[in-house]
Amino acid sequence: MQTSTTKFVYVSSENHKPASPTTEISDEKLKQALKTLATQALKEKTPSMKDLENTLDSVMSNTFSKNQFNSEQETTAYGNSESVTKHLQKLGYLKDDKKWLTKKAFFEIGQKMLGDIIKTINEGNSGFHETKNMGSSDVMLDTTRKFEVGDDIRHLNVPVTILNLIQRKKNKNEPIQFPLEIKLDDFEKFETKEEVKVAVVYCIDLSSTMKYSLSSGEGTRIEAAKKALWALFVLNKKFFPNDSVYIVGFGSLAAQINPSDIPYLKTYDANDNFLHYTNYQAALRLALKILKKDGSQNKRIVMITDGQPSACFVDNESQKNSILANKPYSHFYRPDEPTLSKIKNERDLRLDIIDESVYLCYRYRQVDPVVEAKTLQEAKQCRKEGIEIDTIMVSEESELLSYVQSLEKHLKGRAYYINPEKIDRVLVSDFISNRKKILHSRNS
Repeated sequence: MQTSTTKFVYVSSENHKPASPTTEISDEKLKQALKTLATQALKEKTPSMKDLENTLDSVMSNTFSKNQFNSEQETTAYGNSESVTKHLQKLGYLKDDKKWLTKKAFFEIGQKMLGDIIKTINEGNSGFHETKNMGSSDVMLDTTRKFEVGDDIRHLNVPVTILNLIQRKKNKNEPIQFPLEIKLDDFEKFETKEEVKVAVVYCIDLSSTMKYSLSSGEGTRIEAAKKALWALFVLNKKFFPNDSVYIVGFGSLAAQINPSDIPYLKTYDANDNFLHYTNYQAALRLALKILKKDGSQNKRIVMITDGQPSACFVDNESQKNSILANKPYSHFYRPDEPTLSKIKNERDLRLDIIDESVYLCYRYRQVDPVVEAKTLQEAKQCRKEGIEIDTIMVSEESELLSYVQSLEKHLKGRAYYINPEKIDRVLVSDFISNRKKILHSRNS
């Protein structure tokens, strides 16, 4: 075959000019830029694109001083006079929007967070606890075993089954005739392992106290919780795509959160009407509604909070009057349309509204009896549906620990007190270790 030369370009080596300096951002600078984006996205008040640009310029100039690079590298690090944000937009990391992280940036930053967490967990190669025992499922292995009545015919190993028939005939000196008469003992099937689907709803407290600073001074409780959920969602998508992770944010009322909006979650305060109270019942009720629609075998709710419940729903006027009879100055709340519209526009949250009032009762280091009873009632309803409930406390108050331990004792769940700065390691390792269960083959 004659070779075509039309697709080749010949260049004289002595006349070849060096390529123009690259305008691609260096790996080191990109790494620093993404780290800065993560820090800024997690802040309680998300910076505007202009503020973000100023922060990036400041961080990059301080981190990479001119004595580290020659002038040519400095001017072409992210393209002539082009701003960092503009170049990151071209690379697909930023978009000109209130929520400026793109999907690409969300997953790359989350992957970096996850990698850092895995290193600190230090589980090594034994990390993901893969099930090694045999069970009945759709994940086929290379090994086989005898077919049993009730096994899925789709897992039948036809070649081995035929060979079993031939071997049986040979052992009995019987001729092999067509059509083949296959007996039950000839059937062989591929072994399977159980790949259990898990659905988890993480209910994150958005009450006003979650904006308190960490003891180290680096960030706040809400920022630590958001970072943990961000890494956890990336873990889920990367290693366990068949599992489901849902996010619910709650104050006096609850709302389901789009996982990609985790970095932008903000706490409520007095400017948000009466939404800054802590309503466990609202979180549990919405989580139950979500999990009822999910087909996973294992379902779980994890509460992340720093305070005792201070609100609950009032089902009817009779309950309301009963509370007023004991406490005439009790306060009840139902959000108005302007508040709902404000929350939708500013936070892109659609609150889970039901035709009930919210009873608000904050008692310092105590839980109101009505709030306590309503919270336990809702939690027990979740347990009736086979849903496990665990509670993680990011607070130093011993009274909170005592209350939550009492709640989990009724539910046979687990209560943790966790340093907020270690919440990411706890959530990731707990998700990994609890997502699979072991099943044995019936004939093992």
